Amino acid sequence: MSERWRGVVAALLNPELRAALAEVMTDASLTPSRRERALARLGELGLVRDLDGHAVFDDTALRGILADGAPAKPQGPHRYLDRNGRIDQYPVREADRRELLAWVADRAVAPGEVLTEKEFNERLGGFTTDVALLRRHLVDHELVQRTRSGSAYMRPSDG
Repeated sequence: MSERWRGVVAALLNPELRAALAEVMTDASLTPSRRERALARLGELGLVRDLDGHAVFDDTALRGILADGAPAKPQGPHRYLDRNGRIDQYPVREADRRELLAWVADRAVAPGEVLTEKEFNERLGGFTTDVALLRRHLVDHELVQRTRSGSAYMRPSDG
């Protein structure tokens, strides 16, 4: 779906662009009854309101449309994922990186589960195209342990 509507709504919120648009559109004259009906409809839509007997532009409805249409800003580990839920960048801040990696580890390996390297790589493939890098990060941050031979992976035991 096209996102062009956002640009149109944003343009209508800009006073200079509205003025330019009004200048372009002024060659259409309305009879008093048509003007009254048009203003009534614009009022129903929330685009104009009455101020001391004069119709004035009201941007509240347009701002609401923009706010409703805007997706919520991702929080936590989701800030570092693309639309498909795959890692598109690793956080620079260590605390953020650890949070992302812990999120992956929680989803890739259940507590007490032991995975072969092939199984582990297949699961990590759902999070990234660079499986080796992600696997290395998880091990380096001690969120996943590997056997000495590197043939199996599991969550660290709590104690």
